[in-house]
This record gives sequence, structure tokens and C-alpha cells, in this order.
Amino acid sequence: MPQDSDISARAAAEAVARRSYGKLVAYLAARTRDVAAAEDALGEAFATALANWPRSGIPKIPEAWLLTVARRKMIDAVRRRRSGQAAADHLKLMADELEAAAMTETEIPDERLALMFACAHPAIDPAMRAPLILQTVLGFDAAAIASAFLISPATMGQRLVRAKSKIKLAGIPFRVPDRADLGERLDSVLEAIYVAFAEGWSDAAGTEIRGRALAEEGIWLGRLAVSLLPCEAEALGLLALMLHAEARRAARRTPDGDYVPLADQDTAQWNEAMIDEAESLLFLASTLGAIGRYQIEAVVQSAHVVRRRSGRADWAAIESLYDALAALSDSPVVAINRAIAVAENRGIAQGLAVLDEVAGDARLKTYQPYWAARAELLARGGNVVVADEAHEMAIGLESDPAARRFLQKRRSELNI
Repeated sequence: MPQDSDISARAAAEAVARRSYGKLVAYLAARTRDVAAAEDALGEAFATALANWPRSGIPKIPEAWLLTVARRKMIDAVRRRRSGQAAADHLKLMADELEAAAMTETEIPDERLALMFACAHPAIDPAMRAPLILQTVLGFDAAAIASAFLISPATMGQRLVRAKSKIKLAGIPFRVPDRADLGERLDSVLEAIYVAFAEGWSDAAGTEIRGRALAEEGIWLGRLAVSLLPCEAEALGLLALMLHAEARRAARRTPDGDYVPLADQDTAQWNEAMIDEAESLLFLASTLGAIGRYQIEAVVQSAHVVRRRSGRADWAAIESLYDALAALSDSPVVAINRAIAVAENRGIAQGLAVLDEVAGDARLKTYQPYWAARAELLARGGNVVVADEAHEMAIGLESDPAARRFLQKRRSELNI
């Protein structure tokens, strides 16, 4: 049976991992450009903490302790691979710098955004930039990233390894680029921030500590991006989008933990301060003369907020906005949400026709929101037999117990 000291040590290590994993990886990798080695060394440092902290106690500054141990692990690994006076001098300089940072109470520099831009460098495969950021900065495993990007875990794992090697071999610098070099690199950084937020936001009740932490981390990174790039409309739009979504967290579950769909949520439970901040960010973005995906998605959320005053979302505006999003992206999420908007604005048959247009997309075969949307529209259109089949698919693909109960209830109401 675990001792209290073991439990406390594990809890402390997990807390540091949630709070500082990306910060420590970024600090180590920025000095060696070896992301994989930084991750490996930090992983070993966490393992050492679990072995040592129950006996020696939790250090006063856990992050500094982990940084010191990780640095030593990296030096040991490099010594096994390299020889010669030049290598020894390099290691000594690196050790002195990191030792000084780790052994004082000075705040460890936060270089996560610099690491994110390194992962989004033109030398990195564009398709791998956001996944690489998710793993290096936020500690996602390959399986979770593969699920978010709808590809196999094995393929994702292999591509991540190659991408990390590219950073080292190409000598990619760790810095926020000049405005002239931002371009598509910013797109990849913003995409990774949003995927991280969405992963945490999917835990609607906030019962999973890691999930809630990811949502908060996404918003924090969004604020950091805006503070460094205050005139980037899409950075403003992304932060607005995340705030609009997070504002509804309290309304997404009943007191008993049951799932509440957006259309049935009590708008009085929405966080007014977050909504006001999101609206201010959107207004500022609108003055910058550029439009993009995140601004449009945030305006969709703003159109839902209309229900606070009128009792009904502005479905005509929402449909038009999803038309604009569909022109920018072939995302299945956009296609599904556009179908729902069409159904609300122009009728169930029209909404189902939009879903039929994307039914051949292989990505949707195991995509739960597609089957849930299809089941709901079929049921409302009176085709209960086919709706039952779609409900069965949606229930089988749903991992959230509360959402599964909601779908089961909907299915039971079909009265087949």
C-alpha cells in the first residue's frame, strides 16, 4: 500500500508536470536545439523525483530541482555520444548556465512561445507543426495527438520523431520571428493552442484536473500570443473564441453531472465577464483589416450569445458564417456545424442534405459528432428507424459517460 510520502511526492510531481512541463522542455531545448533529448532528460528527472522525494522531501523549488537533474541527464547522454575538448568545454558552459538558473530562486524564463515558433519553422513539415507543438510544449502523447488529427498513432509517432530531429539538424532558432517571417508559422502556433484548449474544454464538468488545466493553458498561451502580437487579428480572434467557449462551462452540466446541449443551456450561467472580454477582442480584431478562421468562429459564438437577450440564437447569421468557414476549410467539424445551422435556419431536410454531401468523407466513419448530429436531425425529421441506427453509432463512439447518457436518453425517446 502506498505511503503518504509516496502519494505526496507523486501529487507534487504531477502538479509540476501540469504547470511547468512545457516551460522546462522549452528552456532545456532552447539551449541545445535537441527537443527529443530535453524530453527524455525531463522524463528521467520526473522518475528520479518520484524515487527521491518520498525520502528527501519535496524541494522548495520543484521546477529548479527538476531542471538541475534534467540538465545532468542531458550532459551524461551527450558525453556518451561525444568526445574531445570542444565538447567538454561546451558541456561545461551549458552546465554552468543551467546550474546558475536552477540553484537560485530566480524565475525560470518562460520560452514556450519561442519553442512553439521553432516547431512551426518552414523547415518542418506543415502538417506536423501543430502536432509537434502539442507534444513538446503541452506533453500530449502521440495517441492523443493522432486522435485530434484523425490519423493512426503509429504514423503520428514516426512523424513526430522525424520532426524533432529536423529541429536539431537544421539548427532552427528558438525565437519569436519578426513580423515579416510570421506568416504560416503563426497559423500553426494558433492551431496548436486551439487544439490544446479544445482537448481541455471537452471535459465540460472540469472533473479531470489535466483537462481543466489544458483549457486554462490554452487561454494562457492565447493571452501570451496576443501580448506579443497585439496587432494580429487571428491571435485576437482565437482568444475571443476560447473565452466565448469557456464562458459556457458552468452551464454544460446539471448539478447531477448530466450533459446539457448548447440549445438547452441556461444563459444566466454563462460567464458575462468572459463574454464581454471576448466581444472587446473581436471588435479590436475587426479594426485590423484582416479576417480568418478564428475570428469567424468567434463571431459564430457571438451569434449564439444573442440568445441571452432574444431567447433564440441568430441562426441566419450562423449559417452565413459557416458558409464562410467552409470556403476556408474542409474540416468535418465545420461541415457538421454548418448542417445543424442550415437545419435550424431552413429546415431539417435541408440540414440532412448538407450532411449527405459529406457522408463519403472517410474521416467521419468513426467521428462521433457526425453520428450524433445525424441522429438528432433524422429523429426531428421523423425517420426514427435510421435515427436509431445513427444513435447506436454515436453512443458507441462517445467516451464521455454524461454525453453517452444524454444520447441514450435521446434514443429511448424515439419509441421504436
